[in-house]
Amino acid sequence: MSHPLAEIQWDAIVVGTGIGGGTIGRALAEAGHRVLFLEKGRGGHRSERNGLSEIFVPEARAARGLWPDPLHVTLNGQETAFYAPLGSGVGGSSAFYAATLERPERHDLDSSDSHPSGGWAVGFDAMLPWYEEAARVYRVYGTDDPLSPEPPLPLRNAPELGPVEKSLMDSFRAAGLHPYHAHTAIERLEGCENCLGVKCPKPCKMDGRSAGVEPAMATGNAEVLTEAEVIRIDADQTRVNGLMVRVDGKEHRFRAKRYILAGGALGSPRLLLASANENWPDGLANRSGLVGRNLMFHLNEMFALWPRDAIDGPATKAISLRDLYHAEGTHYGTIQAMGIRASYGEIVHYLNRMLAQSTLPGAKRLAPLSRIPAALAHRMLGSAQIFVGLMEDLPYPENRVTFDPDQPERLSVDYRYSSELLARRKAFRRAIKRAFKGHRRLFLGQQPDLNYGHPCGTLRFGTDPEKSVLNADCRAHDLTNLWVTDSSFMPTSMGVNPSLTIAANALRVASTFNEEPQ
Repeated sequence: MSHPLAEIQWDAIVVGTGIGGGTIGRALAEAGHRVLFLEKGRGGHRSERNGLSEIFVPEARAARGLWPDPLHVTLNGQETAFYAPLGSGVGGSSAFYAATLERPERHDLDSSDSHPSGGWAVGFDAMLPWYEEAARVYRVYGTDDPLSPEPPLPLRNAPELGPVEKSLMDSFRAAGLHPYHAHTAIERLEGCENCLGVKCPKPCKMDGRSAGVEPAMATGNAEVLTEAEVIRIDADQTRVNGLMVRVDGKEHRFRAKRYILAGGALGSPRLLLASANENWPDGLANRSGLVGRNLMFHLNEMFALWPRDAIDGPATKAISLRDLYHAEGTHYGTIQAMGIRASYGEIVHYLNRMLAQSTLPGAKRLAPLSRIPAALAHRMLGSAQIFVGLMEDLPYPENRVTFDPDQPERLSVDYRYSSELLARRKAFRRAIKRAFKGHRRLFLGQQPDLNYGHPCGTLRFGTDPEKSVLNADCRAHDLTNLWVTDSSFMPTSMGVNPSLTIAANALRVASTFNEEPQ
């Protein structure tokens, strides 16, 4: 027997409910389209307030809205598996994010000799109104970047700084730096708990759920089906004809006029590769051979920094700086407060994560012993605040999402550190040391640290079908009714968190849906 929602011919089916899926689904529902969200994860309870955690039982992870299975990574030829910071539930990974929504810089998108991408298919000026609209939709607050020559975003007033934040801001300015209040997507309702890095039990934190799916549902034009795993896309040479979806152990066929992939830069290419057929032997929409390729992350350069005034206080997420964004003719990225303290529990978490990702023999068995160095580190770091340099990654075709037909549900990637990346990382660390001279500081790692929560680039958009998977409107070059609105479309990773760009692009793509698909 067919699922009741499979009996409906939808105007649009959106696969995934994170920032990209939630945003475009809301825009389409508000425009009068009938929208169905398909979400692999569970619906959960609106009052949940759990964060990303090192829970190793798939059922327990699924119940908490976490991706239930390990990410399998072949890093520089060495295979390992660990739980990445990925969500699986309404809101996707955005339900756990720290709500930082920063706009990139002009040179990130526009054609430039200083950037190896050669520019995006849609330039900075064309994206500006969509960044502004995304900032309004996501209720972003903060202060303007003093180094930016661009029109400011329509930011809401930021809350008053605390003593630690003010001390850091003052000492940064005295050192010749240009800090500003980070751009953050929180409504700050009565009783707001600033749920940065954890699920928000109220509609305070603006994410794919609170700013996307829930407003879409409120229109009466949208439905969401959870625990619905899309296992295959059925298509002929030019059109998608349906989605095969597993619900309660049974397969159902769902149909729509338009199909929108928003399952993330790892999930969306994997689904296209899993949908190979006689018309698409190498994977759906893969005439270019680039589906899954050009995978990028950011590199995290974490360091502890002590306020000069030697005052103690809660962790801050309020501070961003772009002094090193594009410095010395080199693409580095944003430096921002992480919103965590160098507490015992946080140190245990990061040590265990490093051990889980290590390729050294026996490293994983050392996890129970991580509490001893964590206690020593906590005593040494004391009142330090944790900052991160978010360094841009560049696209290389050999870095990719992989697919094994014998293990179709497995999420796996192959990544190699380029010599260019390693050299730029060393230069970034030297630049950070110079920029914060006079502040007590300590780098928290020696090895490169990929930000597995920021994958992008695996279905890049462009104007040349031989060099891209999607066109400028993020529609597959050779399929007239298939679009992608997650971070897969990005040809470069930029030097900022990708969330605002994902939301802005989703709004832009929705605006093109004013006619029936051909």
